[in-house]
Amino acid sequence: MKVRESGMPDRGMWEKFFDPCKIIIQMGLDSQVRDVVEVGCGYGTFTISVAKVISGQIHAYDIDEEMIHITQAEAEKAKLNNVNAVLRDIIADGTGLPDESVDYVMLFNILHLETPELLLKEANRILRSGGKLGIIHWNYDPSTPRGPSMEIRPKPKACIRWAEQVGFHSPKRYDLKPYHYGIVLTK
Repeated sequence: MKVRESGMPDRGMWEKFFDPCKIIIQMGLDSQVRDVVEVGCGYGTFTISVAKVISGQIHAYDIDEEMIHITQAEAEKAKLNNVNAVLRDIIADGTGLPDESVDYVMLFNILHLETPELLLKEANRILRSGGKLGIIHWNYDPSTPRGPSMEIRPKPKACIRWAEQVGFHSPKRYDLKPYHYGIVLTK
């Protein structure tokens, strides 16, 4: 099931919104992290940066076949053999990974969907005890240059509430200037 339209810009514009290397450090992704799941990998903007620093595999999921091809091509170009780009509808089919099999789940710019609890429950299922959930989303600010409409754009308090309802705790919030916020929670 494709999530609600968020106004995904072309790749050149999208990548100007982020400094992935800086953001992943802020969000706790480093060599101490083994295996990671990314739901909605898009152009691989974060996938490639994460793959370069973790000690294990990144499973990068997207529902759009073109995004999977782009992400895989970027991984090959960077000579990374730890990127597993997977075409899959996570809402309908889950990740297909075993329970408690990864250290970190990335839900970056995706919780504007109708049923965020489904992604959060799947994240909780596949995370090892003590694993981390990273959430990034657009600030709730109509002056941001892109992003989902304000009607569907989640506020940080809502993301935290949804995550806590499915078993996450100890939220830490980050200001990811200029347009985003980040939250890291623990299972």
